[in-house]
Amino acid sequence: MNNSRNPDWVTQGKTIKQLISELQTFENQDLQVEISLDGGETSKPISLVRKRRSICMLVNSEIE
Repeated sequence: MNNSRNPDWVTQGKTIKQLISELQTFENQDLQVEISLDGGETSKPISLVRKRRSICMLVNSEIE
């Protein structure tokens, strides 16, 4: 357990392999993918997937 209020599985994130494996369990592979930073209250579509330094980043490119 880390020293924040969140358990490790929340803050450690997923690898590309883990994410793909989880997404492959969805029966409907044509579902739209969005990302939320507030526990699902709001979400935004993923516009881009890019490599930034040593991470894979999901990006929303909407102009506010």
